Amino acid sequence: PSSQLQTHRTHVPACSLTLMSASSLAFLPQPLRPTEDDWAKMLAAHVHLGTKNLDNKMIPYIWKRRSDGLYIINLAKTWEKLMLAARIVVAIENPADVCVISARPYGQRAVLKFGQYTGANYMAGRYTPGTFTNQIQQQFQEPRLLVITDPRTDSQPLKESSFVNIPTVAFCDTDSPLRFVDVAIPANNKGKQSIGLLYWLMAREVLRLRNVIPRQHPWDIMVDMFFYRDPEEAEKEAEAAAEEAKAIEAPTEAFGGVAPGGFGEVPAGSADWAQPGTQEWGAAPAAGQEWGAGDATAAAPGTWDQPAGFGGP
Repeated sequence: PSSQLQTHRTHVPACSLTLMSASSLAFLPQPLRPTEDDWAKMLAAHVHLGTKNLDNKMIPYIWKRRSDGLYIINLAKTWEKLMLAARIVVAIENPADVCVISARPYGQRAVLKFGQYTGANYMAGRYTPGTFTNQIQQQFQEPRLLVITDPRTDSQPLKESSFVNIPTVAFCDTDSPLRFVDVAIPANNKGKQSIGLLYWLMAREVLRLRNVIPRQHPWDIMVDMFFYRDPEEAEKEAEAAAEEAKAIEAPTEAFGGVAPGGFGEVPAGSADWAQPGTQEWGAAPAAGQEWGAGDATAAAPGTWDQPAGFGGP
């Protein structure tokens, strides 16, 4: 409740109650500050929208509470933790030692793309218990950094990481438990646009810190590539694209038609090769007619042995 939030705010340092604006990030170096486009993307993806429930340890990351009971997350804190998480990822020498996990369906495509562009190892879907602790397993791994999408749905790998001392970065909503979480990024981890944008921002910052892409130019990878896509919607889009391709192609029936002036029109007066009554090429010659006989209008008859005009008396 709001009264409980007000009582807890008295024990929170004033720096954690900064307003949700770019002025609160003045202590950051100029290259690390968000642009107006970054603010617009986070607001459009509803990164700042939390839930109606609030965990006690998430109070420092809350800006205010709306009239409908929904808590608003301080986007300045979100950006600050995103930059910190990106620097932690870059500090790992081998990118494959970073493990990104998402059991939530909305984050599976995002972790796949994050691993594709940054070289990190990813696990989308169900997590096999004992992957970090049971050395007998074939899928046993020993990552140096763990990034999870939701501490509640990814509780099993989060708990196992505490057994083997793996530092953990997690996207935490207002009601997310922060136990075993080392770096909490306050953000909406329940929307597909929000999850995709958060992983896109972190991947972009990781590549910038690695000097892979310049900071002065925008990243050529669109944020839509990190968004979750419903299989049914993707199938409908593929069918619509196939129908459009068929409509653009010329119909094959037009080339074999019999319409006047068309490609398949038979010229007038031309004989049909299959017309009955015509003489076959292999037919035998008529009686008394030689193969080498000339036309009926020939003036001088001749034979093969003595052609006309040669060998006269």
